[in-house]
Amino acid sequence: MTTQMYALLGAFVLAVWLLGLPLGYWLAAIADGAPRRLARVERWLLDACGVPRGSQGWRAYAASLLLFNAIGAAALYLLLRAQHGLPLNPRHLPGVAPDTAFNTAISFVTNTNWQAYSGETTMSHLAQMLGLTVQNFLSAATGIAVAFALIRGFARSGAHGIGNFWEDLTRITLYLLLPASLLLALLFAGQGVIQNFSAGVTGRLIEPLALSGGGAIPTQQLAMGPVASQEAIKLLGTNGGGFMNANSAHPFENPTAWTNALQMLAILVIPAGLCIAFGVMVGERRQGWALLAAMTALFVAAVLLVMPLEQAGNPKIAALGIDAAPSAWQAGGNMEGKEVRFGIAASALFAAVTTAASCGAVNAMHASLMPLAGGVAMLLMQLGEVVFGGVGSGLYGMLLFALLAVFVAALMTGRTPEYLGKKIEPAEMKLVSLAILVTPVLVLLGSAMAVGSDAGRAGPLNPGAAGFSEILYAFSSAANNNGSAFAGLSANTPFYNFSLALAMAGGRFAVIVPVLALAGTLARRTRSPRTPGTDVPAAMPTHGPMFVLLLTLSVVLIGALTYLPALALGPMVEHLDLFR
Repeated sequence: MTTQMYALLGAFVLAVWLLGLPLGYWLAAIADGAPRRLARVERWLLDACGVPRGSQGWRAYAASLLLFNAIGAAALYLLLRAQHGLPLNPRHLPGVAPDTAFNTAISFVTNTNWQAYSGETTMSHLAQMLGLTVQNFLSAATGIAVAFALIRGFARSGAHGIGNFWEDLTRITLYLLLPASLLLALLFAGQGVIQNFSAGVTGRLIEPLALSGGGAIPTQQLAMGPVASQEAIKLLGTNGGGFMNANSAHPFENPTAWTNALQMLAILVIPAGLCIAFGVMVGERRQGWALLAAMTALFVAAVLLVMPLEQAGNPKIAALGIDAAPSAWQAGGNMEGKEVRFGIAASALFAAVTTAASCGAVNAMHASLMPLAGGVAMLLMQLGEVVFGGVGSGLYGMLLFALLAVFVAALMTGRTPEYLGKKIEPAEMKLVSLAILVTPVLVLLGSAMAVGSDAGRAGPLNPGAAGFSEILYAFSSAANNNGSAFAGLSANTPFYNFSLALAMAGGRFAVIVPVLALAGTLARRTRSPRTPGTDVPAAMPTHGPMFVLLLTLSVVLIGALTYLPALALGPMVEHLDLFR
């Protein structure tokens, strides 16, 4: 790694922590119902919708969440199918095909934003704004609401309610996502991200495209649209779905080094802030810092693997006598699939950020990463998207591993497992185990079905280990609600549209329901006072370095033991092929 890479990583992590600290206090205030000055707007919206008020038990909370998301998926599907007859379609695009519309509806409702299509040639402006952007807000708010519910489960004692889903959803949208997205969209627009309702503009090529039969194409049609407004929530909500097919590698979405830095910070700031909010809400701020420290340690380790792998470049190219060493004259390393305006360091950091945070936005093509670097990006998703993770989902996923770590520590020390004064009994561990194991089952089973079927094997454009990596990455991305992809997979087919949609829905809601059940169980339990000899944290505090180490090891070991055989068949074999 170069000095620039170390400086970039250090400055980025510091910025995330500094921005996450005040945001964490604001998130804790939102969870408590603030601010009071806007309460009238909140009450008017809730009364107009006629939704139930008052604290809900976990079953009512889960039922409200599932009903709301089911209605959202159905509405988005119908909008995409009917876009050809609706306004704000200046390019007169047809309705989206049934299987693609189904996949896209599930994708955006689950905060995955997997895109099996080219946005600028498939979606009308109305579909982008009223359909996709709206779901970017609502799916992000849903994830944060679940995190709030689980935190209340730890914070409350002898309670039967974990909050009200409709109130949480409204407050998160009104007091956090809308104002933050507006500010970020203005910053993006000021840096050159486009925001208009034009069908497109015609640009004259500096070098006309020569045709094999003679003649040349002197111009190119450039798609336009309301990009800055979608870009802001795409990143703040860890959604990742781009207006353009090239996503954040497109100059209309990510034109400068400043927008690139803002995009990476926007992806991680809310997940970091939720850790701080957790500590504030449970009354022990050190607990939140411990979770944030574990996430940061895993993230830094991933970046320290990806950056040097990309900077070292491809040995097969070096064997041809081509100089790929970094110098004052060239970036060096593996520049395939990367934008020159970002280079190796910013592209490698973005790849780690987006796969660690279940965002899915990309400023470089992940299929062009070195095999092991692509494997690291894949593993970050396979760990359960808990290395910061999605807004809300990253925190509640890491809390599941925290309970697992406490349980393991209790087994080793012969004590009763407790976390934040709540005893962890078999009922809780069953829910934890179920939530943790859902996504590995979906990833491995889905990959096996794809590899074992003709329809699945028709998707990869590359043979051998690279083709298997494309399939494994797709199901890892879908089941863990990330949305990024290895570009070599032709996924816009009925097989992949339906199988990946099922993986996305299962990876989202089959985890959320056990988490809400866990929140309800914990809320009913009475918090016991922490006294030496009866409390695990007295022997090993859950805010100290030892617990942070145990937590990070639990995350890594679960991921390594689950996915190592599959990774060995894909990225590892592909890496060894480079030296044949």
